[in-house]
Amino acid sequence: MPLFAMVGRNGPDAIAKRGAVRPRHLDYLKILERDGRLELAGPIFADDGTTPAGSLVVFESPSLETAKEFAAADPYVLDGVFGSHEVFPFTKVLPGGDA
Repeated sequence: MPLFAMVGRNGPDAIAKRGAVRPRHLDYLKILERDGRLELAGPIFADDGTTPAGSLVVFESPSLETAKEFAAADPYVLDGVFGSHEVFPFTKVLPGGDA
């Protein structure tokens, strides 16, 4: 199954909203983990290395359309933690990918 990368960028009130929404966001991503389709997920930071700037999630999905639908239903998207998000086709090269 193809891989996709979702990059979510924090919205203006992300820091205030993140704590309350995080448990539902993680439960949502655990759907991918349970199905063996989650490659990696975690926060991204501003240049200072400590200020949260958003998140990166790399996951398997049957198509770009379904990957975008999955991303759009993420609680961080629905509840405005992310001010914007994008989904890109992704190829894992290393480790253990198509080198």
